[in-house]
Amino acid sequence: MGCAKNSVDSEKLLGVLSGVGLEIAPDIASADMAIVNTCGFIQSAVEENVDVILDLERMKEKGLLKRIGVVGCLVNRYGEELKKELPSVDLWAKAEEWGDVAAFFDQTFAPGTRGVLPETNPWSRYLKVGEGCDSRCSYCTIPSIRGRSRSVPIRVLVDEAVDLVRAGARELCLVGQDLTLYGADLGGGTCLRALLTALDGELPPDVWIRLLYLHPSRVNEPLIDIVAESPRILSYLDIPIQHVDEDILRRMNRPDSEGNIRRVFRYARCVDPGFALRTTLIAGFPGESEAQFNRVLAFLEEAEIDRVGVFPFSAEEGTPAAEMPDQLDEDIKNDRCRRLLALQAEISKERQLGFIGKRMKVLVEEIQPGEGLAWGRSYREAPEVDGLVGIHGGEMIEEGSFVEVLVTDADEYDLFAEIPGSQGP
Repeated sequence: MGCAKNSVDSEKLLGVLSGVGLEIAPDIASADMAIVNTCGFIQSAVEENVDVILDLERMKEKGLLKRIGVVGCLVNRYGEELKKELPSVDLWAKAEEWGDVAAFFDQTFAPGTRGVLPETNPWSRYLKVGEGCDSRCSYCTIPSIRGRSRSVPIRVLVDEAVDLVRAGARELCLVGQDLTLYGADLGGGTCLRALLTALDGELPPDVWIRLLYLHPSRVNEPLIDIVAESPRILSYLDIPIQHVDEDILRRMNRPDSEGNIRRVFRYARCVDPGFALRTTLIAGFPGESEAQFNRVLAFLEEAEIDRVGVFPFSAEEGTPAAEMPDQLDEDIKNDRCRRLLALQAEISKERQLGFIGKRMKVLVEEIQPGEGLAWGRSYREAPEVDGLVGIHGGEMIEEGSFVEVLVTDADEYDLFAEIPGSQGP
């Protein structure tokens, strides 16, 4: 359940389970035990995860499962309460507590290779560079769930990246709660740029590197230059800003200024007009006025960001923002989300149309022979969260390969293309 970082944990959990002699069942109907790797980030995720656990409890009551395991972020956040409410769960373990998982099966944990989730696309894999966060945003539960920022050493990450490429990966998406914090706890000059240099030196030339989740206050011109100049690192940055009004940012405990945020996005556009930019926004933070909300709308119109995720503010138990005065009604928050998304749809469509007639390199991920169509992603589309590129006449392309295409059409989220020289639809 949950984010890409949790997917990496699930793959490591598969490696642990295989290492203690368990066989991964092809489906739940043929399993003796089901384990949920949970997300506890916001209340809606908590409710969704609890519903899944309750479904498994009902299966156990009917004799369809012998044992249930619950691991991950939800246990970190609500472990003791859950144990009282869900007595039929057999295994409890916090995030990354692989020793507890191994001990449940009377085995000793030994680090092993990552497994592969059934739904995982083998061509695109996530490389988690660290865990935890030091930012302490007033609305966020991550520091209390996952703790302080902890970086994985460069040599370990390079070896893991090489293994993923050997297993078929053509794209590596670097993830962490905040990539810009990478190496701050390790010292010795270890930082994101050092990691990128190391990866660039040891990976084959035909592997993409994509950067996800960078705090805007630590994104600077040298980092953007490295990304824009590298033939391997994609000109795509995911920079969650959450807001631009400085009073809201201060109460969010985010050390940003509207001027710096605008400068970062403007510089990326100056370096490369086609630079792909993604961000996320929170609508309806406590006390957000209509004027403060309108500053966000104005920013979107000026910055012309390619992709934007919008979320209504969620008052999470234990966070300072949940105790702030002037909490807004859900109707106001949802209406502001709707207005942001409506504006962004127009901006996204305009950005998309600008690529018609251009040639792009696409990583092909799925073939639909009956429709004469292949689907893939260019540098502009991150897996799972962005759109796709549909390739007409692409049914003979091999999945997991790169192909050059000519863009022929676009909508708000997807591009449509053909192979140059082929007959279009």
